[in-house]
Amino acid sequence: MKGIEPIIAVVILIAITLVIAIGVIGWIMGWWGTLGAVESLVIHPDSKLYGNGTIVLHIENKGSAAAVIYKVEVVGVGTNLTDTDLAPGTNKTITVTVNGTYILGANYLVKVYTKAGNVYSITLKAEKKPE
Repeated sequence: MKGIEPIIAVVILIAITLVIAIGVIGWIMGWWGTLGAVESLVIHPDSKLYGNGTIVLHIENKGSAAAVIYKVEVVGVGTNLTDTDLAPGTNKTITVTVNGTYILGANYLVKVYTKAGNVYSITLKAEKKPE
């Protein structure tokens, strides 16, 4: 009686090791809890960036998973950490202040970062905050 070839045995062992490693990494990172559910944020164009650094974002989660926004960045100016939950199918207006120097009338790229690793962006024109 003959056993399996050593090359085939090595290939099988490597394949089993990879499957186990992917499973463990997925478990640690929490990937398996969100299978099939994804966040899908839309930043509406009525969002505002005021010259004093106040950003008012009108955000909608069109996905099937809750989104957690942890950071808002005005590219080239600054960032601010936040902790905002957005349930699936909901709209929310969030206000964040990012300190920096803004030129009224200039366009700035604003990025919204979620804990799921997604980045959503919108270009906003700095305007004077209404009194």
